[in-house]
Amino acid sequence: MNTSSPFSFLESMATRFQPPAWVVDGAQQRLVLFLNHVVMQEKEAQDRLARKKGSVLHVRWGLFAMDILITPAGLLDRASSSAKPDLLISVAADSPAVVLQSVLAGKPPPVKIEGDVQLAAELGWLAENLRWDVEEDLSRVLGDIPAHALADAGRRMLAALKSFLVSNPLAPAASAQTASSQKPTPANTEKAAA
Repeated sequence: MNTSSPFSFLESMATRFQPPAWVVDGAQQRLVLFLNHVVMQEKEAQDRLARKKGSVLHVRWGLFAMDILITPAGLLDRASSSAKPDLLISVAADSPAVVLQSVLAGKPPPVKIEGDVQLAAELGWLAENLRWDVEEDLSRVLGDIPAHALADAGRRMLAALKSFLVSNPLAPAASAQTASSQKPTPANTEKAAA
């Protein structure tokens, strides 16, 4: 039985393919703009970030690395590569499948954090409490009814993807957890005998 990840081809391509610097630069800038958009939807998030103004985060996942500066306005900006980071955040899982499975299960991906404990606590609060309101953004462009329909379809697709990934053999922890939670009970034994 083949137990290799369906993402193994993509993983091998990602290790061989280095995008041009302008692509990386543009993608990082758009990521910062998106994060600021989400942060601006919650005043408490901006206030918490403003308390840590001037702090620099270094985020790393495999080949992807980015330095982020917290501005006095409580928003984010790209820091210069020579800036000394106050907090290092490294995603411990190399496989995108592992990260995707943990995110879809509602858990944070496995990370390694080093540096400023208070900054890490503020980012932990943001990770737990800050959510992107996709439906609200869609309603500004498409209107309320189409936005609600698209968001509902997206939620159903996400639920289907979650159930697929939970039952997928790529999730050994989930499979072991499911198997251990299905202990034989008298009701299950009667059903199996029938």
